[in-house]
Amino acid sequence: MNLKRIVVWALMTALVASCAAGTAFAADTVPLEGRMTLYTSQPERDVTKLIAAFNELHPDVAVDVFRSGTEEVVSKVRAEHAVRSVLADVLLVADSVTFESLKEDGMLLPYDSPEMKGIPEEYLDKDRTYAGTKIISTGIIYNTTKVKEPPVSFADLAKSEYKDSIIMPSPLYSGAAAYNLGVMTRTEGLGWEFYEALKANNIRIEKGNGAILTAVVAGEKACGLVVDFMTVRSKRDGAPVEFVYPLEGSPAVTEPIGILKTTEVPELAKAFVDFVLSAEGQKVAAEMGYTPVKDGVEAPEGLKSVGEIKSMVYDIAVLKEAREAEKARFSAMFQ
Repeated sequence: MNLKRIVVWALMTALVASCAAGTAFAADTVPLEGRMTLYTSQPERDVTKLIAAFNELHPDVAVDVFRSGTEEVVSKVRAEHAVRSVLADVLLVADSVTFESLKEDGMLLPYDSPEMKGIPEEYLDKDRTYAGTKIISTGIIYNTTKVKEPPVSFADLAKSEYKDSIIMPSPLYSGAAAYNLGVMTRTEGLGWEFYEALKANNIRIEKGNGAILTAVVAGEKACGLVVDFMTVRSKRDGAPVEFVYPLEGSPAVTEPIGILKTTEVPELAKAFVDFVLSAEGQKVAAEMGYTPVKDGVEAPEGLKSVGEIKSMVYDIAVLKEAREAEKARFSAMFQ
């Protein structure tokens, strides 16, 4: 009799466990459907590839995109917020300073994604309103047909031999360039004096990193300040360019992702964030040519890993508070 009771108890326990597991599995595999909107500063081919990979997992979720430079994207979000009509559900732009400002204004939805596991804490907002998605370092690109002795540091670009031959993105348009301005003006051996020296060398200012790459590849300019992945991609495509990680270090942005608090489709927005931060999403980032932010996902050939990069860093709160004043000073200097 006792044996029968034990057998019955074991069968009932197994049945309950099976039902629970089946219920959990079913919940995890309920297909998502609907439409969401992504605002981003990613290059067009990157965001297209990212959405295609996401749609392999969630084919019934349509993702609309608005794409421009970080400063323009954020201006659009703020303008929409002012009239209580934010169209974006998810934001994916260059730097954490931008997200800190939006967070301070209560515009971001906290979301502790399970896919944040494996991402170093330094690349995650402590309140989980945003998370870094990749490591993008700024350094020096040079055209190998124009430069015989390449620069090894940012400071080299201040030398007279580089007069009329340098180009860089504007912090008034590019979020990465705005971050770079804040960090580099606080770096010993550079500072505002570095920017003054660049002006004296008649540096050309363009909107974003894409224009810098185009000018150096074409030989219009010999050197430029640009993000690492663009140079590596271009070299892989046969362009006569090389990338230098400067001796001083490299300002690095993490292109964070976050959800707007006004979203009406939080389940879709969270699914998109989960995918971008997942191992599969990080592999897509590596395939695009970026250094992944998640442990265990290899960096693409030609780029340094997170542990190899000497990053220039500074307190995000300080950079956020000073950004507008620094952009105004830059504008006055180069107008």
